[in-house]
Amino acid sequence: MVLYVYSIVAAGHPCRLDGLTGVGADPAPLRAVTAGSLSAVVSDVDEEIRPRRRDLAAHQEVQERLMADGTVLPLQFGYTAPDDLAVTEVLQEGADAYLEALERLDGCVEYNVKASRPEEGLLREILEDSAQARLLNERIKAGDSDPRLPLQLGELVAAQVRERQEELAAALVRALIPLARDHSVRAPADGDLLNLSLLVPDDRRNAFVKAGADLARQADDIDFRFTGPLPPYSFV
Repeated sequence: MVLYVYSIVAAGHPCRLDGLTGVGADPAPLRAVTAGSLSAVVSDVDEEIRPRRRDLAAHQEVQERLMADGTVLPLQFGYTAPDDLAVTEVLQEGADAYLEALERLDGCVEYNVKASRPEEGLLREILEDSAQARLLNERIKAGDSDPRLPLQLGELVAAQVRERQEELAAALVRALIPLARDHSVRAPADGDLLNLSLLVPDDRRNAFVKAGADLARQADDIDFRFTGPLPPYSFV
């Protein structure tokens, strides 16, 4: 039997865990292991925990319940420890760093912003703005059989797409980070041009949500996905 570890909180956190079920096929009750000024929220598991939908949801539900009552240092899915003693030792050894992190995250939540732009509009814009791209495209449409033309046009368009997406992403970051205490930019995936996480203080949340709505309205050719409030995974 090992422990699955969900989060670290201050020892004074109420840890209202009633009604929640932990991870695993046969979920054990959630409980807190306390050492000095810190507590870790854990549950017993007797199997290897894999990222099944039910267990991912249970892990997230614990974070959200704890976050509703105070600051939380959420662990990513899958952390385990051999026993209570091992958890206690980790809390004691890392106490200063954990307490500093709790203070830094106090009164904040995470928001994630992803953005993408339809390729059709971007390609049309490149052909309108770039005389070279327009000339290559016209030669191909006119039936020029030079085999180098499609490759040259493809390379030119790809470079322009990358440059314009980077410029747009930088502008979006500049527009949003003044409302955040901290931010983290990650490499976008799946055709996105932006993957931005922001640590937003509670007293700026309304302003942040409004700024996001204003951005989405002004840049109507960009698809924004705002997710939050979330536990501050990106800042632990």
